[in-house]
Amino acid sequence: MTFSQQLSAILHRDPAMPIVEYKGRVFTKGEYAALADRTIALLDEAGVGQRMSVGIIVRNRPLHATAMLGLIAQERWLTSIYAIQSPDAIAQEMLESRFAAVIADVEDWSEPVLEAARASGTLAIKLDHGLLDQPGAEPLDLIPGLERKGEGPFREVEGEPGLEILSSGTTGKPKRIVFPTRMLVRAVDSVLAGRDGPVEPDILCWPYGGIGGMCGLVASAMLDRYTCVLEKFNVAEWADAVERLKPKLVSGVPAMARMILDAKVPKEKIASIQYFYGGSAPMTPELQAEFEATYGIDVIWAYGATEFCGTVISWSPALYKEYRQSKLGSMGKALPGITLRVADMETGAELPVGAEGFLEVLVPQISDQWIRTTDIVTIDEDGFVFHKGRGDGAILRGGYKVLPEKVVEALRSHPAVLDAAVIGLPDDRLGAVPVAAVELKSGIEAPSPEDLRDHARLSLTTPQVPAKVLVLPTLPRTTSMKVDLKAVTQMFLQDA
Repeated sequence: MTFSQQLSAILHRDPAMPIVEYKGRVFTKGEYAALADRTIALLDEAGVGQRMSVGIIVRNRPLHATAMLGLIAQERWLTSIYAIQSPDAIAQEMLESRFAAVIADVEDWSEPVLEAARASGTLAIKLDHGLLDQPGAEPLDLIPGLERKGEGPFREVEGEPGLEILSSGTTGKPKRIVFPTRMLVRAVDSVLAGRDGPVEPDILCWPYGGIGGMCGLVASAMLDRYTCVLEKFNVAEWADAVERLKPKLVSGVPAMARMILDAKVPKEKIASIQYFYGGSAPMTPELQAEFEATYGIDVIWAYGATEFCGTVISWSPALYKEYRQSKLGSMGKALPGITLRVADMETGAELPVGAEGFLEVLVPQISDQWIRTTDIVTIDEDGFVFHKGRGDGAILRGGYKVLPEKVVEALRSHPAVLDAAVIGLPDDRLGAVPVAAVELKSGIEAPSPEDLRDHARLSLTTPQVPAKVLVLPTLPRTTSMKVDLKAVTQMFLQDA
């Protein structure tokens, strides 16, 4: 039985079992399975072939989850599309990707997106959570006028069934990672990695469009794990869910821990939690110590990436008990079956224990080739991995990885901008935020900093938009005429 067949069988058993809650509404497995089946029925009836690429503008909502589960269970190709883009950016992605069908919430079917669907001949499926409990209404249905796919041509994917997820940039520039559906078994392994005892209820706030959310979605379905879905992290909603469901463990990013501390959530409200599992960005020893001291919760950290389809390095409760003090600041050790090494940043040669270089990972379930990251690490004699920085200058904003060159490119596209520089500034809540310094062309009406941020929003996702823009007469430069990023950093520190 294939992974997809196993998923389908699990989805369709025990239909009365409660499985998901969202904003107070509880869904049974039977409801989830019926919505997943309807997604496939609409595609089949419209003649969308098995290998034709289907895009989903992903939000953390139940109808989106059921559509994705239906596609995976029926071995159809799925491509995630970030909802945190402007309508014009989503429309452009649709035109370039040539989807045979796109599935999206009613609020995401804006006029630019509808026009892109018309231009491409794309079948359009709308998701309307407001119709879920209305008798006779269809919360998952076709959009009038776009009920049939056009002539195309549409993108068809060769090879075994799989999905495409946009990477966050852990191993380099963000890109769509294609991997077969069978690799999702690693999603289940990642959830179970280092954890003892029965599967706990989950409070999910990782975005479904990324690898963390996708792992959570698939693993919860495969493990029959009850899940409270949060559209995005909100301290009050999260704490209420913890108090109600009483999980022994939760997962998140460093920014979540910082926000929980800043909100002064009462210790007794989240007293059930024994472990805080996390990843996506390194947690500083200082934040870990403060969180643990405040709540008496052990922080169990991990490292993974879209390219690995889940976690490859992690702590476990057993490791925590033995090495908590001596290995403070480590990301953990390689999971069973995973091999790690450190490569020289210039030559690529393997380095000895304790040397600093790029992390390389071998995941046999994915490939027999080493995958090089741009994370700079050391591995000690006991196999513990310590994160030392990034080789690509990425800014880690609350778990999102922002590449400065992507932001620079967006700002340079403004007709009044001559050049731009982007750096990361420390932020107590998010870890770091991108900020930009801009030099304008002469003889053109000068845009305001807010005008430039609005322009950046047209092509960037929300986390990539600079938190602040400084407009300068000229950008400071080194003798080689490169922008002097140290000088730019000083300007922002002086302007704070």
